[in-house]
Amino acid sequence: MKAILYLVSITLCSSLALSACQTAPKLAIDNIVTAPMPILMVSLDSDGDGYSDEIDLCPGTPRNIVTDERGCPFTGMGIGLKMEYRAFFAKGSSELSKEYQLELDTVALKLQEYYTATMRIEGHASVDEMSDTKLRPNSLARNRALIVKNYLVLKHKIDPERLNTFNYDAEQPITSSDTEEGKSMNRRVYGVATADFDSEEEMSMNRRIFEIAVEPED
Repeated sequence: MKAILYLVSITLCSSLALSACQTAPKLAIDNIVTAPMPILMVSLDSDGDGYSDEIDLCPGTPRNIVTDERGCPFTGMGIGLKMEYRAFFAKGSSELSKEYQLELDTVALKLQEYYTATMRIEGHASVDEMSDTKLRPNSLARNRALIVKNYLVLKHKIDPERLNTFNYDAEQPITSSDTEEGKSMNRRVYGVATADFDSEEEMSMNRRIFEIAVEPED
């Protein structure tokens, strides 16, 4: 009899436990809050002057032209011209590729337009070029600067007195030389052409002289 009562007790407890499991409240899945995924808006800058097309008042500004807060070429008093130039070279080479010759042609036109403008031309080399004695590093950076100067003088008849070259070897890298990409970025020439004007009259005179100089002959 005791055994029967014991079995009935176990069965009753098991039933109650199972019933409790089946009637347990479900997780409130409906109460889970999900955060929306952020949407990244990309502003298009077609001419690469640092001003998005939405606010750029001068779309299509040429490369290497310094712009003002409107995205237009800077022509304020004090600076009549400020134009940057960059060229990169193969390891151990001072040969100016066609791409950088074409960009230098644009610089030459500005130097002709602004007859008082001067240009600073810096030659640079990478660390691995400096460590390779076969590449004669002491003259490589200098030759890179000179090849740019000679191109302007010989092809575009720019007065050499307006062109100042500087040799920095590997002393002023623009990025780490730990990678091949970094080394190639440091094998470069950096140039900046500037012309200062003190008044609107001086700027206008500069432009008139340029127009007379390029006026076609009858």
